Amino acid sequence: MKSTRPVLFHRLLFPVLMLAFMGACTQREPAPAPSADAMFTDLSKRWLDGWMAVNPVAATQMGDHRFDDKVDDLSDSGRARALEFSRGLLRDLDAIDRHALNRENQVDAAILHNQIEGDIWSIETLQSWAWDPQLYNDLAGSAIYTLMTRDYAPLPQRLKAATARMQAIPALLAQARQNLDPKRVPKIHGETVARQNAGLNDLVDQFILPNAGQLQGEDRAQLDAAVTALRSAVKEQQQWLDTQLVPNAAGDFRIGQKLYDEKLRLALNSSLSRQQILERAQAELTRVRAEMYGIARDVLAKRGSKLPSPPQPDAAQQQRVIEAALEYAYSERPARDKVVDFAKQTLAEATRFTRAHDLVTVPDDPVKIILMPKFQQGVSVAYCDSPGPLDKGQDTYFAISPIPAEWKPAQVDSFLREYNSRMIHLLSIHEAMPGHYLEGALSGRNPSVLRGVLRSGLFAEGWAVYTERMITDAGYLDGDPLFKLVQRKFYLRTIANAILDQGVHVEGWNQAQAMDLMVRQTFQQQSEAEGKWRRAQLTSAQLPTYFVGLQEQLDMRAAAEQRWGKEFSLKRYHDSVLSHGAPPVRFVRALLLDEPIR
Repeated sequence: MKSTRPVLFHRLLFPVLMLAFMGACTQREPAPAPSADAMFTDLSKRWLDGWMAVNPVAATQMGDHRFDDKVDDLSDSGRARALEFSRGLLRDLDAIDRHALNRENQVDAAILHNQIEGDIWSIETLQSWAWDPQLYNDLAGSAIYTLMTRDYAPLPQRLKAATARMQAIPALLAQARQNLDPKRVPKIHGETVARQNAGLNDLVDQFILPNAGQLQGEDRAQLDAAVTALRSAVKEQQQWLDTQLVPNAAGDFRIGQKLYDEKLRLALNSSLSRQQILERAQAELTRVRAEMYGIARDVLAKRGSKLPSPPQPDAAQQQRVIEAALEYAYSERPARDKVVDFAKQTLAEATRFTRAHDLVTVPDDPVKIILMPKFQQGVSVAYCDSPGPLDKGQDTYFAISPIPAEWKPAQVDSFLREYNSRMIHLLSIHEAMPGHYLEGALSGRNPSVLRGVLRSGLFAEGWAVYTERMITDAGYLDGDPLFKLVQRKFYLRTIANAILDQGVHVEGWNQAQAMDLMVRQTFQQQSEAEGKWRRAQLTSAQLPTYFVGLQEQLDMRAAAEQRWGKEFSLKRYHDSVLSHGAPPVRFVRALLLDEPIR
């Protein structure tokens, strides 16, 4: 979610000193002990090789194609092997003196330690394999999708790999039936996967069968047999989902404070605690609403509105004025079947603006707007899918979820009010230019392979939200007040995400509490809020990444402006930030400003 990167790993050769003694004999002195950096380089390579073997589907996504014919093994024995591997590497990593490493390796060692610790915790403590059917569905879908959408090798080669994976997916689905305990599975997780399961057949129909003619003879026969077996396995899985899992699902989607705090620490690797996140989010909610009121007053005044808008409004007046101004933005939206076409226009506009204002170096890496695959629909409206850090010259996909055909007019209207024309501009900015797409392309040039593989979601999402504000401040759409208002509304969603995630998983919020935050306090449309409520139940510790990442990005920029003074410029700053790859923001700040690495 990455471009060409030179290979980091190499072996250091040390000279052997020969000493002659008395002309009678010679002896070889012991070779000097390898440096801490050399030890870490070797360990990093061992971890990468081993982790890719344990996670073959992720390996393909990263651009490591040694395991394209395999899928992850989530059986008891498979999980045991993964644990053994992680524990061994963690012991070896802890044996290296981190203070003896150079600063770049200190950062890489810190993020690697966090990753390994998280891998162990996920298997032993969180145990998603026992209660989250999404894990299996995502693996099965991604196993095929990434092979067929990345043009890294000739199509026949990728079809042979896809054949092998289709042969393996029935066993993966059987592992789901063996591992998942309906008493621990939240009903919403079961219902979501029950709706997505048929998406595996859609992947076959969309990507495999239209290209099956590329294989001949025995290869084609194996592909056809694999397709038949996969369809049968999907049917069997659907029956089990509908008759066994969903009716008996009785787990709580709330993971609770203890697990949440542990997951938040490992997932974010942030300098901010849960309480600090909540306090900042609540303060920002109040501040941004006040800012929106000021913009809304001006919008209404210029349009001759008679709605009372005093300088110091009460809560009800503030709410009415902001809602009234937003209605003008809601009235301008694309047609139901033109959302993707309009997104293409906004992407072109955002790219032109970024180049013209010299905000950051703009790469030439390709980006394409696509419809989100069915097996991934139902969680988010859009995402950016960048090539893996080990792949070269591959496309970046800006995926947009289509409006479901079964939606009634009222649902469609609600969606298009939320994703009005100005909001789609912001979506293209966030997901593509100068957001995720640009960040992935530029940060991917950092030579650390490890840093690319362990790209921080906190950094990536924080950067994307940061660019929404940055490009607005730079005068995007000629400083249009309604665009500024919609940008603040979009930011309110980011704030709400952080509050909502804690509210649901720590404070036990119900749907009414969640909807009040989203619909009334942060002006989200009903359909958007319902989707986010669903997402908050299906995920944990991911929604805060946007807000926390932004806060650390803003803190870092303020520190850089103070440090650099007159030498500060947006392009210099942005290019420098992205040159360090995408580790957690606190490490980028340490490298950028020569601060201690902790």
